Amino acid sequence: MLPPLAWDAPWFEPWRGPGEPVARLLAAGVPLHDAFNGQGAPVRFVPADALPDGVAYERFVFEQRACPTRENLHDFFNAICWIGIPATKSRLNELQAQEIARGATAALRGPVRDAITILDENGAVLQAPPPLWDALLARDWRRLFVDLRPLWREARLTIVGHALLEKLVRPRKELTAHVVTLAAPAGTRADIDRWLAQRLTAAALARKPFTPLPVLGIPGWTPENQNFSFYDDSFVFRAAGANKPKTKAPPAAPRP
Repeated sequence: MLPPLAWDAPWFEPWRGPGEPVARLLAAGVPLHDAFNGQGAPVRFVPADALPDGVAYERFVFEQRACPTRENLHDFFNAICWIGIPATKSRLNELQAQEIARGATAALRGPVRDAITILDENGAVLQAPPPLWDALLARDWRRLFVDLRPLWREARLTIVGHALLEKLVRPRKELTAHVVTLAAPAGTRADIDRWLAQRLTAAALARKPFTPLPVLGIPGWTPENQNFSFYDDSFVFRAAGANKPKTKAPPAAPRP
C-alpha cells in the first residue's frame, strides 16, 4: 500500500517516531487499522465500513472514539497525526462535533468547520524568530527566503495537516501550507501539540488564523532553492494583495 517514504526528509522527520514502526507492519501485510491500534492514539482505528450510512464521520469519531480507516496513503497520515499530535486531533474532532450539533452540516459547514478542515488537512506550525514572521505575514518572499536565510537555522516548520504530508510523498514546488498565525514556542512535537490544542477555540478558528507558506521555499527543504531564481516563480511565490494591511509578527508564546 505504501510507497517508500523518505523519513529523513525535513517534512517527515518529525513523524518518523510514530510512522516508521507502523510502515514496517504494513509492509509485513498487517491491515492499516490493526497496525495503528496499540500505538498510543486516543481513538481506536476501525475498518472504513464501520461508519454507518448517514452518520457524519466526525460525529462517529467523537461519539465512538473510533476512526474509520481506509487502506490508503491519506488515512495512513491521518492515523500518524492521531498518534503524534493526539491533543490537537482530539480538540479538532471535539470542535467538529460541536459544530455539527449546532447544525453545521455537510451542506452548510460554516466558517469554523471550514477552518478546522484547513488546519487538519493542510496546517503547519512555525517556530521562528520575529523577523521571519514579519516577512512571512507580509508575503515578502525574497526577504523571507533570501535576505533572512541564515535565520532559518533558528526556525522549524512542523506540518500537522495529513493531506499535505500525503502530497509531500511526491514533493512539488507549488505545495503550500496554511501556517497558524501564532508564534509557537520552542519545543518538541509533543510540546507543539499541547500548546496548539490549548489555543483552538471556535472563535479563533472562525477568523481563519492562517497564512500561506510554499514549503519547498524553506532553505534545506530542496536543493533547487539554493539557486535564488527558484523564488522568481510568481505563480507560487505570490505577492500580498495591494490593499492587504500590514501585520506585525505574532508575539512569542511562553513555553508550555
